[in-house]
Amino acid sequence: QVQLVESGGGLVQPGGSLRLSCAASGSIRSIDTMGWYRQAPGKQRELVATITNGGTSNYADSVKGRFTISRDNVKNTVYLQMNNLKPEDTAVYYCNADIWMGLYRRGYWGQGTQVTVSS
Repeated sequence: QVQLVESGGGLVQPGGSLRLSCAASGSIRSIDTMGWYRQAPGKQRELVATITNGGTSNYADSVKGRFTISRDNVKNTVYLQMNNLKPEDTAVYYCNADIWMGLYRRGYWGQGTQVTVSS
């Protein structure tokens, strides 16, 4: 079985920073794309950023220049450095990973971590 465990959320003032982490564990052969998504109250889940196992990243327009995604392939961990946070960044942030176990690949989600940006 595979688990994704997120950490690093919390309450921060506008303009502040947070760093999210998501560690994958279990019977993992390899991991393709990893990413972060978020869901605000009353809204659909949306993509924040993704990163391939080769290090190619992709960002939503709303976070470009403020957020940075990175990963450690040895630790099976993906990070999201969030700077200059805005109230509209408030949401539950979910980690996602495409994981190979043996001959099969499937997507996994973390449990989510709350990020609240408020003064």
